[in-house]
Amino acid sequence: MLQYNTLYIDGAWVPSHGASVINVESPSTEAIIGSIPEGNSSDVDQAVLAARAAFESWSSMATERRAEYLQKIHEGLNARKDEIARTISNEMGMPLKLAGLIQASLPIATFGMYAQKVREFSFSENIGHSLVSREAVGVVGCITPWNYPLHQIAAKVAAALAAGCTVILKPSEVAPLNAFILAEIIDAAQLPAGVFNLVTGYGPVVGEALVTHPEIDMLSFTGSTAAGKRIAALAASDVKRVALELGGKSASVLLEDADFPKAVKATINNCFLNSGQNCNAFSRMLVPEGRYAEVAALAREIAATFTVGDPLGDSAKLGPVVTANQREKIQEYVGAAIEEGAELLAGGDGQPEGLPTGYYVRPTIFGRVDPDSALAQDEIFGPVLAILTYQDEAEAVRIANNSRYGLAGGVWSQSESRAMEVARQLRAGQVDINGARFNPEAPFGGFKQSGYGRELGRFGMEEFLEYKSIQH
Repeated sequence: MLQYNTLYIDGAWVPSHGASVINVESPSTEAIIGSIPEGNSSDVDQAVLAARAAFESWSSMATERRAEYLQKIHEGLNARKDEIARTISNEMGMPLKLAGLIQASLPIATFGMYAQKVREFSFSENIGHSLVSREAVGVVGCITPWNYPLHQIAAKVAAALAAGCTVILKPSEVAPLNAFILAEIIDAAQLPAGVFNLVTGYGPVVGEALVTHPEIDMLSFTGSTAAGKRIAALAASDVKRVALELGGKSASVLLEDADFPKAVKATINNCFLNSGQNCNAFSRMLVPEGRYAEVAALAREIAATFTVGDPLGDSAKLGPVVTANQREKIQEYVGAAIEEGAELLAGGDGQPEGLPTGYYVRPTIFGRVDPDSALAQDEIFGPVLAILTYQDEAEAVRIANNSRYGLAGGVWSQSESRAMEVARQLRAGQVDINGARFNPEAPFGGFKQSGYGRELGRFGMEEFLEYKSIQH
């Protein structure tokens, strides 16, 4: 049991004004593995006051000193990498080996990257007779999700600190224990009091208190599109800056000349990673009508290799989904698709065999899915792949863009120029050609209802900066 009884505010561990605690559950065992304070609006007030008081000195601090603090945090995270991986694996169910490679390594790299970015970034330039400077936006509220908990925290917090902002973090109450490890590391790095603050609690209480607080200058949120819409609406009353990274229903487009065995395998791997709990998952695979039978056979074969089981064991490629509610939502989509007559190629509803305990689901693939169906339009957030067919390239692009989301996509072709031509037509914030690897230096974010604003690289730091022009 990891029991955290205090919040981190103004450089110290302090008791919450709230009287209750939130229990943290393991999705693989359904056991309580920890607890955190259930904070309230008074805790938010205290944290915002501390962040406001710290802003002037932090934002005016020499960039080299800010870089040194970020580097210390990077080193502190690296020293606790194995602990972080195990904690997150316990909290949200990603298999331990993958958690080490992704859930722990990405945030470590992000803090290191921003230690370097702040040294390289030009915060001012002369344009004619104007000095144009970039200045920190102010006090920032960061509200983060459970699926990549520390990675999403780092993408916001490290960038905001590098820009000169002070921060109040509200992590997801579903997977919050890793945020306390980060706060311990920040405390050990002796970051000036008030620059980073951690307040835990539920969204309707702590989250909304952050969003509506008059002394918060900016909100950075990652989560559901429904929650993002509410945050944008509430923040509008104070004209707060808002950055939103929301849902997705990304399409992987296999062109006629693609390497089909490679493309099908990579698309399924992408869709099923983290038990499908990825906002940028390739949850739609678009294939030529004439190649459907070949793709269906490949999909069945590949799906059979995805073992489901204990994330702390050695054999499972997929762990559980994060909560009972999440499992039920996925099962409802799968059951409805089966009832509607969708072609089930692999998986289906019901608990996987041999796993009576834990929030496990069967990795599932449907074929010949209607592009307008719920299966093809809604973000299911589980290991469920919809295969759609098209007649020609133009129809493939239309189907791919037939979504209220626009976060990511993929294109597969033996011709990079042909793939690039299709990629340019996709209305999405990131498009990978032939499975190109993730680039943390490139901007991450989406079009349409996938949100606005960008994270990572210099683009992520720029999100937390304002322009000022001084004519002389």
